[in-house]
Amino acid sequence: MRIIRGKLKSRRFSPPKKFPSRPTTDFAKEGLFNMLENQWDLASGQLEILDLCAGTGNISLEFASREAGHIEAVDSNYHCVKFIQQMIRENGLEEVIQVYKADIRDFVRRSTKSYDLIFADPPYAASFYEELRDNILEGNLLKPEGMCIIEHGKQSDLSQHPKYQQTRKFGNVHFSFFAH
Repeated sequence: MRIIRGKLKSRRFSPPKKFPSRPTTDFAKEGLFNMLENQWDLASGQLEILDLCAGTGNISLEFASREAGHIEAVDSNYHCVKFIQQMIRENGLEEVIQVYKADIRDFVRRSTKSYDLIFADPPYAASFYEELRDNILEGNLLKPEGMCIIEHGKQSDLSQHPKYQQTRKFGNVHFSFFAH
């Protein structure tokens, strides 16, 4: 994996072998961030970002490299949380990224904060995509002008929601976009 743009541009990092997470491919991440840059000022440093099922921290690190704002990364796996914490320390991002070990469904239900951008990347075989989408969009988690992006495989169709905007495909990776 590599950081595409920003102050950490071209930096490569690899999780340990048998890591319990599937990182977003560089191809898909580059496509996603190109889209986001056309809609958001990612270099503003003002955005509140939530990265659910953060895994390797790939997406959080990309946002941090672009100096987008404050990022909260959430994952339920101890090894994922430890790896993200290590990457934060190695790259001097302690003031930018906070990491939480929590079940993302519980985190979403209990959070009282609102975010500009929410990115969620549950395991493709997860059975709770619709529940997660609905809990994010029906609560106050997403700011009125905010956007939620859910990464999923081709087997999931999240378009049956009034706040659905579009799905973009990058190889086998699908991103569904939602906004108020």
